[in-house]
Amino acid sequence: MTEVQAAPARLADIAHQAAVSEATVSRVLNGKAGVAAGTRQRVLAALDVLGYERPVRLRRRSAGLVGLVIPELTNPIFPAFAQVIEQALAGHGYTPVLCTQSPGGATEDELVEQLVERGVTGVIFLSGLHADTSADPSRYTRLAGRGVPFVLINGYNPRVAAPFVSPDDAAATRMAVGHLRDLGHRRIGLAVGPERFVPVRRKLEGFLSAIGLTAAEAVAAGLVQHTLFSVEGGQAAASALLDAGCTGVVCGSDMMALGAIRAVRGRGLDVPGDVSVVGYDDSDLFAFTDPPLTTLRQPVRAMAGAAVNSLLEEIGGNPVHHTEFVFQPELVVRGSTAQPPSGLVLDGTR
Repeated sequence: MTEVQAAPARLADIAHQAAVSEATVSRVLNGKAGVAAGTRQRVLAALDVLGYERPVRLRRRSAGLVGLVIPELTNPIFPAFAQVIEQALAGHGYTPVLCTQSPGGATEDELVEQLVERGVTGVIFLSGLHADTSADPSRYTRLAGRGVPFVLINGYNPRVAAPFVSPDDAAATRMAVGHLRDLGHRRIGLAVGPERFVPVRRKLEGFLSAIGLTAAEAVAAGLVQHTLFSVEGGQAAASALLDAGCTGVVCGSDMMALGAIRAVRGRGLDVPGDVSVVGYDDSDLFAFTDPPLTTLRQPVRAMAGAAVNSLLEEIGGNPVHHTEFVFQPELVVRGSTAQPPSGLVLDGTR
């Protein structure tokens, strides 16, 4: 008796989810004609959402494997990119293969070799060796020579013939400095990663433009600190910037900003009461930190969509222009920035 009742209940659930009749669901499941393509797709989507297996005849065949190579998963911005890219690829019928580097694990080159051996249709690189000016770009030339299309996100290299997708890092730091200056801060420092990375150089360029100093002048004044892209790196850099009298700290990532807040509080100071901190990336987590983080939001969805579309064009034999597509970040003001404390002298002392 239970088995007899299960089928109608299932049809009813699917029909409700897809906003169609049970008769329409039945026609789709049995592969019968007379159902509009959009309606058929809604029914199949309802099956997926409710966790039902599609009938064998209705299962989507993969158009091919596409590799996604990212540095790591501990920084929330990378999983955010991965999720959007994987959804976009799956929507076009491709099966994404996520490859993550880790200390002591496979290198980017090893991961790519494994992907090629498995016959991937294409590869998307996120913040890979293409962003490192000290790395040999010929690895990408060799990959192209093997007939594997690829797209690179975050880090332009003119020696690599491929589509690039990047945020405007220089504009981002200019916006951050402008925001802090509008609040009244006059001694503003920059905490970023190693200088060999393209996004770091661009953030530095925007910062120097905004404060009106040369790189040598900013370094001599202690306003620029290169460190690791991590909480610990941000803490160390912010500590040095505080020693230099900074009341505003612009960070190269949200993870670094967490470290900067830790450094401020470690001295018995308050964020934003004594020191303002600006991050960079804006994955979902950072709206809920204490205080909620003011940051520059990478347009993840737009960038990921552009990367996937460019790759699909390349796969389809319609190469897009091998140049850089640059997207504008957005300043998201939250609770980690405020006016500097009263009584502040311009040299950073009270």
